[in-house]
Amino acid sequence: MENTYEPPKVWTHDAESGGTWAKINRPVSGATHDKALPVGQHPLQLYSMGTPNGQKVTILLEELLVLGVAEAEYDAHLIRIGEGDQFGSGFVEVNPNSKIPALVDRSGEQPVSVFESGAILVYLAEKFGHFLPETQPERATVMNWLFWLHGSAPYLGGGFGHFYAYAPEKFEYPINRFTMEVKRQMDVLDKQLAKHPFIAGDQYSIADMAIWPWYGNLALGRQYDAAEFLDVTSYPNLQRWAKAIDARPAVERGRIVNRAWGEPYEQVAERHSAEDIDQALAQKP
Repeated sequence: MENTYEPPKVWTHDAESGGTWAKINRPVSGATHDKALPVGQHPLQLYSMGTPNGQKVTILLEELLVLGVAEAEYDAHLIRIGEGDQFGSGFVEVNPNSKIPALVDRSGEQPVSVFESGAILVYLAEKFGHFLPETQPERATVMNWLFWLHGSAPYLGGGFGHFYAYAPEKFEYPINRFTMEVKRQMDVLDKQLAKHPFIAGDQYSIADMAIWPWYGNLALGRQYDAAEFLDVTSYPNLQRWAKAIDARPAVERGRIVNRAWGEPYEQVAERHSAEDIDQALAQKP
């Protein structure tokens, strides 16, 4: 195959790359504008958007509330990443990497900022004592799969999702390469779930909450309009698990927080009390 692109000796950012999200991609970090973050009434302040990474944290918070952990009440403020909210000075102060989600815990003498979704899951699970085993080897298994997700999901999102769904042009090589990898990942999950009801064993954990927004939504046909292309129904154990997690009331609630697209019952742009979610779900057919 003829190579139509010759990389320069030194790369420079001369133009946008095109495609969805192109206008927010840049080779430098830091704030682009001054904007303070809002602060609600609860100690836990979440700044996020209802993408798969954002869903992880709101699902955990809603699961904690189902268990009766009143201290897990939270305010969820929408960060519109397509409009560059993540580059506001207040957000960058909380997360210098300018990615959602970011959490500020104001329950102690000093606010605690936590960024990266996996770190937030571990922080909250340890803070409230749920969904992360305290003893080995169960704890190590959950952490194995939590880190598996954070090593694997970029191939699904930034790799397959970008080139299959978002890139301005379709190219066979990257689509084939990342499709092969995503199918390998689904096979890994399918084989693990053939042996256990949940990702890390017999107990529901933050590993499930981390993986489901990416691979559960993918298996259920909600990601990239690629269910047929990826033949997702050929992974029966992944399908069983995806549907079981989807049926949990806390997952139904958590996956629609900080969401401003889709059906009306799926949109809770800002969450400041349980009633915000109740009102949206009341519109469900």
